[in-house]
Amino acid sequence: MQKHSLIAVAVAFLAAGCTMAPKYERPAAPVTSTFPTGGVYATQPGATQPGGAGARSANGLAAADIGWRDFFIDPRMQQLIEIALKNNRDLRVSVLNMQASQAQFRIVRAGLFPTLDAAASQSKQRTPKDLSVFGNTISNSYSVGLNASWEIDFFGRIQSLKDQALAQYLATAQARKAAEIALVSQVANQYLTVLELDDLLKVTQGTLKTAQESYRITKLQFDNGTGSELDLRQAQTVVEQADANLHAQERLRAQAENALVLLVGEPLPAGLAPGLTLDDQNLLTDIPAGLPSDLLTRRPDIMEAEENLLAANANIGAARAAFFPKVSLTGSFGTLSPTLGGLFKPGSAAWSFAPSITLPIFEGGQNLANLDLANIQKNVQIATYEKAIQTAFREVADALAARGTYDQQIQSLERNAFAEQRRLDLSNLRYTSGVDSYLLVLTAQTDLYSAQQSLITARMERLQNLVTLYQALGGGWIEHSGDQPRPADAPVDYGAASAPAAASAATAG
Repeated sequence: MQKHSLIAVAVAFLAAGCTMAPKYERPAAPVTSTFPTGGVYATQPGATQPGGAGARSANGLAAADIGWRDFFIDPRMQQLIEIALKNNRDLRVSVLNMQASQAQFRIVRAGLFPTLDAAASQSKQRTPKDLSVFGNTISNSYSVGLNASWEIDFFGRIQSLKDQALAQYLATAQARKAAEIALVSQVANQYLTVLELDDLLKVTQGTLKTAQESYRITKLQFDNGTGSELDLRQAQTVVEQADANLHAQERLRAQAENALVLLVGEPLPAGLAPGLTLDDQNLLTDIPAGLPSDLLTRRPDIMEAEENLLAANANIGAARAAFFPKVSLTGSFGTLSPTLGGLFKPGSAAWSFAPSITLPIFEGGQNLANLDLANIQKNVQIATYEKAIQTAFREVADALAARGTYDQQIQSLERNAFAEQRRLDLSNLRYTSGVDSYLLVLTAQTDLYSAQQSLITARMERLQNLVTLYQALGGGWIEHSGDQPRPADAPVDYGAASAPAAASAATAG
């Protein structure tokens, strides 16, 4: 009766999947419960700023619930993002790493089940004549049968290793998700950089054309003896500086497009949809930040860090189980015969059953060192997890600080550009009237050029900051608002239904 009770306890223990891993407790978030307020954070834009009544609103949706096609309305940008999601090599590596980790999980999980192999063998042996029986020096043995083996996981060693492998697989799935969200953001930011350089080139080309015309007039006056060489050289400096800037910006424009091609993963197609200008992008500006605790479920990099922490926690269970006995069952059943023709004749059946138990007595401190290492690795993962939360908090806070100041900065730069344009017009008028020297005209022209460049750069940086905030709050994973979020390990196949998650199939057993 006692024997049956022990068997029942063992079976119940195994069925429950018990391990010796410590009970997992999520570390407290090492950040404040709210994002910063007051100061620059108190001037967050609403849906009507700065685009007025035509601005689009997020309607209170969290970033993670806003599809990237709804956040980015530029059809050309949308097409580039879609191509990048299919072709980008870094994202492809992330997917392959996830698939490799899934295969590793299946390998480890297989250790929970018995193995069964079919085997056939022949052995031939010669015995010295003086040791042989009845003078038969050559003996043959043929066998066909099944071999089975099973390590009974009484103390959860294999279960802990399986839990560790599963957590590592889920971590790579979250890493893949983070890579995809980052790719959407990178393509958008690089595209905006290209648009910024296009606008800068237009301004530089206009400035160069105006400077060349001024230089032509000044040179004509100098050649006719009515102008000074000082005016001529001052006009020339503006031409040469604008020409140098034009070549530099053309170089940067080409390099920016090369960077965009690298992100997209193929040469830019000839039939891309027409794009919007930098001023017409009209990204959503009023996405609510929510609370820092929301980042725990929206940021895949934080979830990746937590899965790695869970893997380290499970590894402690495997290290603890190594101090306890390993129980294995091996057996075989088949036929055995000294001749090939007699394998399946009556009376040739053969079987063996060999249970074994291994108890560690002296391992030179290896098991203890492995347990110490497992605990240290868990502490490393705790620190990594906390750092991921702190980094996410800082990224969101920085983006909120920028979002609260860019609109005012751009408005000031617009007024400054208008003032510089009027200054140039008035300087030209005073120069042609003989009131002021040509130096004031050139100075006003140079200052207007700088003001126009600063305004374009600020507009681009404002848009890039909105993209960064969208990403930092967990946006960029779904394609359309209202879509069912794909599992982290789901394949990318826009235009078709998402395949079921491999994790669901992997954990079903």
